[in-house]
Order: sequence, then structure tokens, then C-alpha cells
Amino acid sequence: MSGSPIVDVHLHLYRSAAEGEEGKHGYEIWEYGARPTPVAFSDASGDVDSALAAIRAAGAYRAVVVNLLDVPRQGVPLADDLKDFNRWLCDVAADHNEFVPFMAVDPSILGVSATVDHLGDLAENHGARGIKLHPVLQRLDLGDPALAPLFEACRRLDLTVLTHSGPSRSGRHYAEPDAIRSLLSSQPDLRVVVAHMGGAAWRQLPGLARDFPAAYFDLCEIIEWLGAANAPDPTAFVDLIREVGVERVLLGSDFPWYDIDHSAQLVMELPALSMAEKEAILGVNAVRFLGL
Repeated sequence: MSGSPIVDVHLHLYRSAAEGEEGKHGYEIWEYGARPTPVAFSDASGDVDSALAAIRAAGAYRAVVVNLLDVPRQGVPLADDLKDFNRWLCDVAADHNEFVPFMAVDPSILGVSATVDHLGDLAENHGARGIKLHPVLQRLDLGDPALAPLFEACRRLDLTVLTHSGPSRSGRHYAEPDAIRSLLSSQPDLRVVVAHMGGAAWRQLPGLARDFPAAYFDLCEIIEWLGAANAPDPTAFVDLIREVGVERVLLGSDFPWYDIDHSAQLVMELPALSMAEKEAILGVNAVRFLGL
């Protein structure tokens, strides 16, 4: 493996192993279609101990936790649980500097104004470094003017926005790369990471990258599905990386669905990329972009 820093910019963390298992089993991965060989899923549950073990096994320097409140606690109001969840993550990151905390944000739970206040407290007093959005699950139009105060707060607080990208089974284009254009055009100074290299809508990514040169992209999950019916093969994936710019591509694992060291190894196995380019993807780009 590379001697340069390894940074995973897309890791999920759960408050317990049971919560992690519930989160994993409740999320169906469907968009890539059939794959001729089995995908190497992780056995980890995604609790703090298993995540730290995965970070150490990969020799990673940092792991960005991009949380969602996908397993609410029974009997706890969603708004209270969301706040507790984010504060818990900030506390974990304070105890374990391997973790870089990105906050769970869902305007349908907390409302935009209360979310802005919550993020202000977390960024200024608890070490929050970014937010995670999942437009498909949250049914968010990222270009909705009602969300503008949220993104303006992220810019003011120096919080990075990481958004899921990929198709929706409903047919609504909440998170395909072309749907993210409205956010990037309305918030040109916002630091944005587009996850999964567009997922099964990856063919839209080069145009987005060309038109919005400040955007970055993580390769989590899609790299584990190379060769599937709706995913590129390794050669086409390298072509995609070159089209969007090697310097803008970041390693992600989507742990605990996949293991960090396995996703990193798949980067090392990509054809036609130099060692310097692979090291950039594995961590050099993230250190620079996120100020790690």
C-alpha cells in the first residue's frame, strides 16, 4: 500500500453494533445491477470499535464520518434524537481524532432555521467539520431556495457539504449529477463533495465536473461495483477519473458496507494510473481539500 496518507472521506458510524446492523440491513443497494463476480461486503457493524479497527487495518490517517439519522431511537422525538446523534459524534471525534465529524442534516426533521442554529453550535463549540445530505432518502431538491440559508450557513461556518449522488427508484432525479447543478451554480463558494462519482448515473459526471471546477468527488461504493451492468469497468472508470480530474477524486469506503483497506486496494489496482495519481486519490487530495 502507498506510503502517503490514506484518508477515507465517506464512513458511516453508529452508536452501537446493533444499530449498525439495522442500518446496513435496511439499505438496499440496487442501482448497479448484476455483477459477474461477488461484491466484497464488510462483516463490520459500524460501531466505534469496529470503525477504529478498520481505520487501523487500512493504515488510514483520518476517516470522515458522514452520518445520517437512519436508525432513530424508539420513543425519542426525531428532532431530539438528531441533535443527540450529532453531539454524540462530535464527542466521539473529540476522543478519537481519527474521525472527522460531518453532521446528520435533515430539514424535514428539524427545519432549516433550527438546523442552522444547531450547526452553528456544533461548528463553533464541538468541532463539526461538515454535513451529509442524501437527497433521495430525504426527498430534497438541492436547488430549492428554501435551503439557501442552510448552505449559506455552511459557507459561513466553513463546513463542507457531502451529498449522495445516484439515481432514484422513484424516477425522481433528486441526486443524479445533473440535479446537483442547481446547488453548485447557486453556491459557487461552497465546498462540495459529490459522493459515489454519480453512482449508476456516472455518465453525467464529466459534464458536471467541467462546468463546476470547484466540486470534488468521492469514489466510494462505485469502485466496489466496477464491472456491474450499470457501472463502468476498471478501464472506463480510469477514463472517468481522468475526465473529472485526478486531483479532484477522493477515496471513500462507505464503511461498514465495505472495508476501507479493500476500497484502497482497488484504487491501487486501477490500470494506467501512476503511483503519484493513486496516492493523490488515497489521501493527498483530501488532506489538501479538507485542510487535514
